[in-house]
Amino acid sequence: MDKVLANRAETDHWDVEHVRQEFPILQSTMHGKPLVFLDSAASSQKPRAVIDAISHYYEQQHANVHRGVYALSASATDLFEAAREATRAFISAKHDHEIIFTRGTTEAINLVANTFGRKHLKEGDEVIISTMEHHSNIVPWQLACEASGAQLKIIPLQDDGSIQIEDLKNLLTARTKIISLVHISNALGTINPVKEVIALAHQHDIPVMIDGAQSIPHLVINVQDLDADFFAFSGHKMYGPTGIGVLYGKEKWLEDLPPYQGGGEMIKKVTFEKTTYNDLPFKFEAGTPNIAGSIGLKAAIDFLANLPREAMMHYEETLLDYGTKLLTGLPGLRLVGTAPAKASVLSFVVDGLHPYDIGTLLDHQGIAVRTGHHCTEPIMDRFGISGTIRASIGMYNTHEEIDQLVAAVAKAIDMLK
Repeated sequence: MDKVLANRAETDHWDVEHVRQEFPILQSTMHGKPLVFLDSAASSQKPRAVIDAISHYYEQQHANVHRGVYALSASATDLFEAAREATRAFISAKHDHEIIFTRGTTEAINLVANTFGRKHLKEGDEVIISTMEHHSNIVPWQLACEASGAQLKIIPLQDDGSIQIEDLKNLLTARTKIISLVHISNALGTINPVKEVIALAHQHDIPVMIDGAQSIPHLVINVQDLDADFFAFSGHKMYGPTGIGVLYGKEKWLEDLPPYQGGGEMIKKVTFEKTTYNDLPFKFEAGTPNIAGSIGLKAAIDFLANLPREAMMHYEETLLDYGTKLLTGLPGLRLVGTAPAKASVLSFVVDGLHPYDIGTLLDHQGIAVRTGHHCTEPIMDRFGISGTIRASIGMYNTHEEIDQLVAAVAKAIDMLK
């Protein structure tokens, strides 16, 4: 695999068949049909390198980290911290200790909302999010606002599924304490102008948190170039394992915020009178971490880093454009989310038909898509719908699979009309 990746990395060519061979599940069937997996926005499939790394750790390398003086524990600690360094390099963070391992994007956002809320929010303050946020970037801020008496303010959504910088400017006041914004919408595919948002916010000394769960597998992320104060993502959406995620935070903010959870690892000294907290990053990593998950995350990062990323992004764009053109030609079908800047997601409804019914018929043809509100009920309310059918694209999908999707949707429409 390493030789194949190295050879491909020297060119701008995307060899999707070679990539597909690295994902064992793509050789399987569903209802007796070859699996067409179009649900990577929910959770991407895993390459053999990730599966093998986790298996090898449990078979040959397992011990708890940071706590043992024996060789196996020291080796496991080295592997765990190597994953942190690989993550830092992958998103171009400045320091290893700015990388906090979490269970996923949801926990990372909860960590910031909880600790920032306790330290910096008071009655009358304001937190800004957008209409297109995942529930994981809504509910934690609602909880923080309820606890502090702060107010949640919402950037409206345009008809094409985009937001406008002018609308954000109109919401900013002297009471605005933080902005938390999704980078790429999981329900619409919209790519938000986060660098522009961050630059605007910093003119007013307002920190910005970015939900990067959907952008991390599709874009090259440089948190220093973005100047993000916080950036969160999950391993399982970037071809890594479930149960592992990352919070990047600027050193100054991570030093400023109080601990999120108490227990082992996040302490320096405990007495009944007072506890002294550990240095970064351990201050925010209470308890035994997901060691295997971090090792699997590093394997996913190594896998991605050895691919020609520009070629991958271009290839995914061609798939998105191809699917958009074919789907919009079907009778009664309407795409939800048509912003000029989009990635990875084809979300649609069909007049008079329920998304679940279409999704079920696609399932029986071997095609895996997501149906429903995608944990973004405010988006569905904005467009006056109960949900969508969402086909989400990964690096391993093909034009032929898009053809199969469109043919299956057409067949479903004929059957249900």
